[in-house]
Amino acid sequence: MTAAWLEPAELRIGLGCMRLPAESAPETIAAAAEAGITVFDTARAYEGNEETLARALRSCGASASARIVTKGGMSRPGGAWVADGRAKAIRADCETSLAALDGLPIDLYLLHAPDPRTPWRTSMRALGRLVEDGLAHRIGLANVNRTQLDEAFADAPVAAVQVAISPFDDRALRGGLVERCEELGIALLAHSPLGGPKRAGRVDAEETLAWLLGLSPVVVPIPGARRPETARSAARVAAAAAAPAPARKRRSAAPSRTDAEIVLVMGVPGAGKSRVAAEYTTRGYTRLNRDEQGGSLRRLAAVLDEKLAAGARRVVLDNTYLTRASRNEVVEVAARHGITARCVWLDAPLAQAQVNLVERLLERFGSLPTPAQLWELRKEPGMLAPTSQMRAFRELEPPSDDEGFSAVELVPFVRASSSGKAGVLVAARAMTEPGWEDALAQGAPDAPHLVYDWNPDDDQATLAAASARVAASVSGAVQTALCPHPAGPPTCWCRPPLPGLPLAFAREHGVDPARSVVIGSGTAHKTLAAALGARYVSAEPPTP
Repeated sequence: MTAAWLEPAELRIGLGCMRLPAESAPETIAAAAEAGITVFDTARAYEGNEETLARALRSCGASASARIVTKGGMSRPGGAWVADGRAKAIRADCETSLAALDGLPIDLYLLHAPDPRTPWRTSMRALGRLVEDGLAHRIGLANVNRTQLDEAFADAPVAAVQVAISPFDDRALRGGLVERCEELGIALLAHSPLGGPKRAGRVDAEETLAWLLGLSPVVVPIPGARRPETARSAARVAAAAAAPAPARKRRSAAPSRTDAEIVLVMGVPGAGKSRVAAEYTTRGYTRLNRDEQGGSLRRLAAVLDEKLAAGARRVVLDNTYLTRASRNEVVEVAARHGITARCVWLDAPLAQAQVNLVERLLERFGSLPTPAQLWELRKEPGMLAPTSQMRAFRELEPPSDDEGFSAVELVPFVRASSSGKAGVLVAARAMTEPGWEDALAQGAPDAPHLVYDWNPDDDQATLAAASARVAASVSGAVQTALCPHPAGPPTCWCRPPLPGLPLAFAREHGVDPARSVVIGSGTAHKTLAAALGARYVSAEPPTP
């Protein structure tokens, strides 16, 4: 198989134009085109780059044969990189790119990066419409993993993927993305093939490009060039490697040995990995945990290699292995030693993982850390802000048997029962609803009551009024709690539906949240009740 996107006569290499200086662009692009390069990569987010490329292609007479690859769905507020996968943003960026290219067609239009705020299917359908409406000949994806490609392929005619591959970044290889592109018959454009500007001087460019071309027949390196000779050199390497690269061999599971086993316990932060690992250590397994060892997951795989070489035969690793690439190193180390690797996946829902993280914070500090304290603790194991944990869920690639594991054991989340007493958790807003009295009567009047609120202005008047109403209606103790932190992505654990305030109250009063009642009004309070396992009672009047 060859890269289906290219014609057999075309060189399997492109020119990355992101850092191409405008003053040297005409000469460099002319040299690339003369040497046989037809693929030119740019993006809407590379300010002025599309215009520069179009002028240079026209000036050297290469515009008719050029395959222009450009990307959209990325904004640059204040110089930052912010993905924007909304349908209207993708369409607007593509139209702007066409205007900048001044009549030159877009051969391949890529979504620059996944937008966690936009449903993936929404972005894919928007990309597909670009082809349907004739704005681009083909569409593809940039900076994605294998799981995201699989999901996209079901909704859009994906023709290519663009990701980083270099001697310094082999995640696309370890994560199975190259293999999947081969299976689907789509091209994989390898950006930053020399490691980027800061690392390019540490490798031999020709040897590295030859290595990339030999990885797979679908890989198309797109090195950047600032000088004509650099472009010519890249073309010479591609011409020398014109014969199709051999297909990658399938990875097989390690041979089975009854006296040895590697167990990889994976899950998002707060899934309960430490508890499961402790069960294995009591059975004689050696535990390897990055939080205790320090360093990276790659370094941890090296430690595993050392321990197996020294004679260890039963090892458990409990870490946040979110991606296929991060897990692959463990599988390969085990295989080198002739030992099977088994995956135990703790499939904890986000809400339950949030509860676990909050309980961990309360156990350590006795109270909820403020946003400033969370920021100071950000590098300590397990001390995460909500957005960090949510990001882990977005990045998660569920484990699969085809990764080389002897088995993948799915462990559904089950929360251990508590011996605490029942409590009543009352949202201050619910006390302004006409049905608050009936709702309040659903809880035990002598139970501890928490009245909580979120008010970024730190105005406690509503909270005080709600608390007074509750205190006048029940015999149990009434406590108040307020989240004063701003809107936007949460920087604290106390803003509903995050469970910080109820869990801190439960810890102080010996309350079991699962035996408690949540009285609220709206989706946030209902979501909070579900996370706590509590019974939800709405104070809102029933819908007619």
